[in-house]
Amino acid sequence: MTRAMPARSLMLLNASPRLPLIAALAVRFAATVTTWEQRRRTRVNLSRLDDHLLADVGLTRGQARHEARRRFWQL
Repeated sequence: MTRAMPARSLMLLNASPRLPLIAALAVRFAATVTTWEQRRRTRVNLSRLDDHLLADVGLTRGQARHEARRRFWQL
């Protein structure tokens, strides 16, 4: 199991003026992939919530289904 750095940490690393271009690109890529994985995981978990928990967060089953069907790269 790997441990991902939070996207914020990756962005701070990317802001360092000492990074060579290839390293900066790699950090940006890692931050993007991390964000995509967080979205995917969140949407999967949202699709698994029961109606009671959805009501607690103010969503209907239809709204949750709509959000869960979105692709990981979509905002």
